[in-house]
Amino acid sequence: MRGQSQPHDSAHSAKCELAAEVLRSWGKLRLRVNGWSMLPSIRPGDTLLIEAVNYDEVASGEVVLFLRGQRLFAHRAVGRDHSDLRIITRGDALRREDRPLDEAELLGKVTLIWRGGQVIRPPKKLGTWERAVAAVVRRFELAARLVVGVHGLIQPQQVQTL
Repeated sequence: MRGQSQPHDSAHSAKCELAAEVLRSWGKLRLRVNGWSMLPSIRPGDTLLIEAVNYDEVASGEVVLFLRGQRLFAHRAVGRDHSDLRIITRGDALRREDRPLDEAELLGKVTLIWRGGQVIRPPKKLGTWERAVAAVVRRFELAARLVVGVHGLIQPQQVQTL
């Protein structure tokens, strides 16, 4: 996934597996975002509250968390594969859809976003401004860096106990 700076080592894989197990066992998980595949909806440094859901409870437009290749991804559900009804996802800032999700890969859906002291409900649809930003970020990695930098200047991260 473009924009990811996560290492692909065994320690990182173990953290992803542990996060998945916590979510499966407890039904909720808070996770800090590193990548920018969901710009402008979800930004690096945001903290997500993920709640476990069943495969058939995911609606188009919701942001889901899934485990694939020992990595976690939070991408938007954009539809269902008509042949076998698997969930199709895509990062808002990515050009292509992900490979359809198998039921075993789905961990949960994002229900809240903590950003700079604010609690935000993830939108199911992007507004005009967000769609325009996502379109630019899809084409130019430099645009993603600028969006992250500008938002950091406008809304500095506050230290917060979650």
